[in-house]
Amino acid sequence: MAELKRFRNPKTTQDIVQKIQEIATKAGQVRICHVCGTHEWTITHFGLRSLLPSNIEVIAGPGCPVCIVPVAEIDQAIELAREGKVITCFGDVLRVPGSQATLIETKATGADVRVVYAVSDAIEMAKKEPKKEFVFSAVGFETTAPITATEALGELPPNFSFLVSHRLIPPAMEMLLGVEDLQIEGFIAPGHVSAIIGLKPYELFTKVYQMPTVVAGFEPNDVLMAIYMILKQHHTNDARLENEYARVVKPEGNKKALKAIHRAFTVTTGHWRGIGTLDNSALQLRNNLAQYDARKKYHLKLTQSKDAPSDCQCHQIIVGKIKPHQCPLFLKTCTPAKPVGACMVSSEGTCRVWAKNVT
Repeated sequence: MAELKRFRNPKTTQDIVQKIQEIATKAGQVRICHVCGTHEWTITHFGLRSLLPSNIEVIAGPGCPVCIVPVAEIDQAIELAREGKVITCFGDVLRVPGSQATLIETKATGADVRVVYAVSDAIEMAKKEPKKEFVFSAVGFETTAPITATEALGELPPNFSFLVSHRLIPPAMEMLLGVEDLQIEGFIAPGHVSAIIGLKPYELFTKVYQMPTVVAGFEPNDVLMAIYMILKQHHTNDARLENEYARVVKPEGNKKALKAIHRAFTVTTGHWRGIGTLDNSALQLRNNLAQYDARKKYHLKLTQSKDAPSDCQCHQIIVGKIKPHQCPLFLKTCTPAKPVGACMVSSEGTCRVWAKNVT
C-alpha cells in the first residue's frame, strides 16, 4: 500500500504533469512508443493521455504476448486437440483466433482443452493421467519464458510437451523504427521484461538509433515520469538509456532466469501476428530437449495463414499506426464478448483495454 500511495500520489502527479507541460512548450510534435500491455492499461485506465499537452503523443506497440501469437501456431494447437491430445493453456489463449476456429470453439466440439494457472498445473495433470498426451501452449515474452525453461530443464513425464510461442521484445522494438509513416521519438521499455533481461539489450536504441529509451514501472507516476525523462532527453538532443524502474529492474537483469532461458532455448526467426517474420525474435527448445518439443514430437507442419479478416485492423493497431476506435469493427462486430481480432482477446490487448476503459 505504501508503494501504491507513493506512485499514485496526486500531488506528485500534478508536479510531473507540470514539468511535462513546461518542457513540451519547447518541443515540436513528439511521439513516444511503449511496448507493454500493462503500460497501455495504466495509461488508458488512469486517463494519462488527457493530462499530456496536445503535441505529446503516446502510442501502443506490440506489447501483448497473446495478441502476436501467429494464426499458424494457434492452428497447430487446434490440430493437436482434434487428434486427441490434451491442450493446456492460460485462459486468454482460448479465444485467440486461428484460421478457422479458436481453442474454445474446438473444446465445444468435444476436444480436451484445459485452462491452467501455471505450467506446473499442466505437468501434474500429465503425471496423474499417463495414458493421455498433454501439450502446454507456452505463450509470452521474456517475462514468462524463464518459467517454461525451468520446467523444461526439470523432471518431466514422457507424455508431456511444449508448444512454444515465446517471443523477444527488443527485435520488435527495432522493427518499429523501420515502419513506414511511423515516426517515433522515444521508447518506454517494458518493466516486466526488463526485470528479466536488464538494460543491455536496449543499448542498441540509444547508441545506433539515437533513440531516448526509458525503462518504466506500471503505476501512473512511473509512466508520467518516463515521459518526462524522454522529453528531457529529446530537448537536450542527448539520447540515453535510463531506468525509472530501478526499484525492480537491475542493470544485469535476473541472472538466474537468463541462465535458465539460455540452457533451455535457442534464439530463432519467428513470425508475429500483425507484423510478419522477425529475425532473432523467437525461442525454441534446444535439441537435447527435443522430446518435449510438440512440433518435433508430433511432426507438425507450419503453414502461414491470414492474420485476421480483411476488415480487421489489428495489424495497424499492433504497430501503433492507428488507435482502436479507428478500426471499423471496434465495438461493432468485434467486442470483448466476441472478439474478431487478437487485440480484443487478452486483457493486455490494446483494443480490449480501450473497450473496457475508454468507451
